[in-house]
Amino acid sequence: MNIKQLKLFKKAAEKITCLTAYDASFAKLFDECGIDVILVGDSLGNVIQGAEDTLSVSMADMIYHTQAVASGINNALLVADMPYQSYTNAEQTLENAQLLMNVGAQMVKFEGGSEHQAAFEILQANDIPVCGHLGLQPQSLVKMGGYKVQGKDALSAQQIMDDALLLESLGVCMIVLECVPADLAKKASQALSIPTIGIGAGVDCDGQVLVSYDMLGINTGHLPRFVKNFIQANNNIQAAVNAFIKAVKDQSFPDDEHSY
Repeated sequence: MNIKQLKLFKKAAEKITCLTAYDASFAKLFDECGIDVILVGDSLGNVIQGAEDTLSVSMADMIYHTQAVASGINNALLVADMPYQSYTNAEQTLENAQLLMNVGAQMVKFEGGSEHQAAFEILQANDIPVCGHLGLQPQSLVKMGGYKVQGKDALSAQQIMDDALLLESLGVCMIVLECVPADLAKKASQALSIPTIGIGAGVDCDGQVLVSYDMLGINTGHLPRFVKNFIQANNNIQAAVNAFIKAVKDQSFPDDEHSY
């Protein structure tokens, strides 16, 4: 899997599947099931480290887990999150992105729009592929007032649209849309030539991502509305992953129950 293939998926209206992984064993299983993209998410702060949010995840954590996941992958595209405060200026962004690429990441992801324009530009200038992240941004929970749906009013919806178009113009390869109304995500997906990956953003995004621990029923805490437990109706982890891939590809997930 590569960036060109993802764009062909969008053009052909084939949905892109993505799950998070934090170690080689899960990464290998997901890869063998045929997942398109594996994300080493800073969600490891929640599901691996037991923190209440992602803010305590360090660059050292991300490097360690990215290297572990990379060793289990043969086919999927590997994306790694840039953790909190690892991209506060252009030079720092480039240095940290290079660290992740050096241990096996094929793309880095970080949150935000126009406020990080210099960071996007320096990565583009150095041929480092980037995935954007708009809508709910877990690293900005205090600013956003908690885990709330974003883009519900006309002004904030337009800001998300403007940022999405800006990121595309800056060379971003794809964009995660988290917790935004389904109609806004559909509008953004249609306006962009690059793929959108939804999480709580409706079925009309070009792909879907879930935290693997959530979709496998391992996380027993509060689960967002957009999460579906795929292991309940399946006998093992492999069957659950296959069911997730099938549901995304045939567009039976997410349905209205898992959208806003």
